[in-house]
Amino acid sequence: MPEITVRRNDEASRYEIHSDGTLAGFTQFERRPGEFRFLHTEIDHAFQGRGLAQRLAAEALADAVNSGDAIGAYCPLISKHLEDHPIEGVEVRRPGRS
Repeated sequence: MPEITVRRNDEASRYEIHSDGTLAGFTQFERRPGEFRFLHTEIDHAFQGRGLAQRLAAEALADAVNSGDAIGAYCPLISKHLEDHPIEGVEVRRPGRS
């Protein structure tokens, strides 16, 4: 079974997921005053179908929530993850919704 790790890369403004040390995907973020925005998520085709996108979303969101800021779900994958796995007590902002 491969070793899966998720790390925040502040220089690249993204959370990265690695499988046995190989970059398997990432979710891009942007920090705004009072808001931690998730913009885009990609999983390399070679690593798809292994549940890595959901693990990446879960771990990135768990870390971002610690900032105390609202979560901006501008990425469809992150938005869907939050619908399926709501985080109590966290303000979630989605574009086009009031």
